[in-house]
Amino acid sequence: MTFDMNNQGPKFIKFFSPLLQVLQEIGGTGRAAEVIDLVLEKMDISEKEQAETLNSGGSRVRNQIQWTRLYLVKAGYIDPSQRGLWVLTEKGQKTDPSTLDAYSTFKQAQALIQQQKKKAPAKDSTESVEEAEASDTPEENDYRTELLSTLQSLPPAGFERICQRLLREHGFLKVAVTGRSDDGGIDGHGILELNPFVSFTVLFQCKRYQGSVTASQVRDFRGALQGRADKGIIITTGSFTTEATKEGRRDGVPPIEMVDGEKLIEMFEKLELGLKPRLTYDVDQGFFEEFQS
Repeated sequence: MTFDMNNQGPKFIKFFSPLLQVLQEIGGTGRAAEVIDLVLEKMDISEKEQAETLNSGGSRVRNQIQWTRLYLVKAGYIDPSQRGLWVLTEKGQKTDPSTLDAYSTFKQAQALIQQQKKKAPAKDSTESVEEAEASDTPEENDYRTELLSTLQSLPPAGFERICQRLLREHGFLKVAVTGRSDDGGIDGHGILELNPFVSFTVLFQCKRYQGSVTASQVRDFRGALQGRADKGIIITTGSFTTEATKEGRRDGVPPIEMVDGEKLIEMFEKLELGLKPRLTYDVDQGFFEEFQS
């Protein structure tokens, strides 16, 4: 990536200090989706802005926060080893977010990235940071990316059936896909039995999205299940705006459980559903140090 020094950094560096502050406030660790929601809330990012998508279909602002995480990893503020869990390093814990120079931090991280690229196989690219931010994600193109892409490429009926399978694998009974266009967005129903005496009727909705589910869509779904079920579930390959998450948990109304793309992948991983596990190793260079002389 090349960078125009006159731009004073790409747009995502505005999230550097808020991300550090959020992680410090919640004890130094947090799941990716949780942390991103808290950053969006802290910065009062509107639902309209959260719903804006990239050319690839992903949420623009959430993608920017993913880029923020990547650069703070390179700059030594966030531990790179934890997948799905964002963990502050000692440096990140001790840094005062209000004094962080975002542009200098960006330049420091960018220099390290450029060094790593020089060591990697040559790749002809003049793409700027802004261009990459607008069209791509900073995550490695690993099996998680492939799995999410595969789920998003399924036809609507296929995605509904795979959600049906997922619910059955998690103990739901009598799971049926209805998928009728005139049923208020309800794609199926099932029964969750907590014990022989207590069970819930659950209605679910499957959204094969790349963007964000909004609060109004959650309200529409709740209206469709009113009087018909104890609980609702929305399963999406995309994300939920912070307002949608709040709407799902609002007091005094039937609760709506939220399963976004990240949580969906974790469920597939836990069940090893559609995934073939394999063993790999990282070389422990420290082990060999005593043999270097």
